[in-house]
Amino acid sequence: MSLLDKTHTAEAQQGNGIALLPLVIFLVLFIGTGSVLMMSGVSMAFYQLSATVAVIPGIMVALWMGRESFEEKITIFLKGAGDVNIMTMCVIYLLAGGFAAVAKAVGGVDATVNMGLSLVPASLVLPGLFVIAAFVATAMGTSMGTIAAIGPIAAGVSAHSDMSIALLMGAVVGGAMFGDNLSMISDTTIAATRTQGCDMRDKFRMNLLIALPAALVTIILYAISGSSGAVADAGSWQFIKVLPYLAILGLAVAGVNVFIVLTTGIILAGAVGLGTIADYSLLTFSKDIYNGFVGMHEILVLSILVGGLGELIRHNGGLTWLVRKIGEIAKRFSKTEESKKAGEFSIAALAALADGCIANNTVAIILSGGMAKEIAERSGISAKRSASLLDIFSCVVQGLVPYAAQVLLAGSLAKVSPVDVAVSNWYCLILAVTGAAAIYFGKPSEK
Repeated sequence: MSLLDKTHTAEAQQGNGIALLPLVIFLVLFIGTGSVLMMSGVSMAFYQLSATVAVIPGIMVALWMGRESFEEKITIFLKGAGDVNIMTMCVIYLLAGGFAAVAKAVGGVDATVNMGLSLVPASLVLPGLFVIAAFVATAMGTSMGTIAAIGPIAAGVSAHSDMSIALLMGAVVGGAMFGDNLSMISDTTIAATRTQGCDMRDKFRMNLLIALPAALVTIILYAISGSSGAVADAGSWQFIKVLPYLAILGLAVAGVNVFIVLTTGIILAGAVGLGTIADYSLLTFSKDIYNGFVGMHEILVLSILVGGLGELIRHNGGLTWLVRKIGEIAKRFSKTEESKKAGEFSIAALAALADGCIANNTVAIILSGGMAKEIAERSGISAKRSASLLDIFSCVVQGLVPYAAQVLLAGSLAKVSPVDVAVSNWYCLILAVTGAAAIYFGKPSEK
């Protein structure tokens, strides 16, 4: 092995902090430009620079880094862009867009919203959306599928009230993240328990004791905020047009695969349109599906580009450097009286920073799980505790970064900036506080 190869191997093992620079460039361009324009009084500030364009300079810098040939770097980028998790999200985007477009075209959204407003008091609309999303996500095991199913309803409510559409979508995203964090069949739960070597039930109990207080506080705040909102009188509605939504919610609660749920929703919504609207034809139905697909093109492209960028950052040693640095900090405190507390904060930081880099909470848990287990064993932290912290803090960041799939999907369905949705996701903000408090005070007790 040549001296150059040995040096490159050593760098790969140690990681490279400079590899995180492309992500910093993307965030500074996208969020920085939007913030400056917003302070300047520009309307729709975060829409002026598309995130799909803002990410390109970061990708260019990432492709410039490293010693591989340009062709090899492109292959690495395409590997990340075509990752199975990225492609899964993209298909969900398309199906969600198709269902939302067809349901709206046949009057399903208006009918569902009007039914809900006629049955639910205005003060309970916001907390109601949060609770329903939390319930569906817990049963379904996927936050993406939950947002795809409930997001159009939340967007429709905004048209009949003076409630902020971003706040309504924030409630849905928050509830979806709560359920995804706790569900026994969620990818994050499976990844966290497997990497830490604990039983799912033990992790669930520990997780619930930290997440439930955050959820209760969120529900109370949404109830207070919603009580001041004015809701227009509910219009007329036909029960048959509500059936597609009831069907997909029922299938979701039953734990049916998200692809089957959304495809069934599209077919049922189309059938309702063909049966109740005189001039609605199969050709019109197909056009509505396609229009729904087209409406998702921006977040689909952004997800692919971010997936490729994340793989380049990982390959260039960005995540390795991050994990190693946090591990070194934790090791300094491993012989002190505060070693357990420092270890838990280190595990939380690992999950949060890893997810911030790649915007995929499942992959973030897998990448940081090994180091988290090592920190836990050295600091005397139980496996169920470390698994719970990994899942909680990866979900916190996943619900708050504006380039995460869940936030992008919610923003696209509601035609609102993903930054506004992220800021309105009160649950994840409160969960971050309760999670940090649980670590600081050593609660809940592991006995």
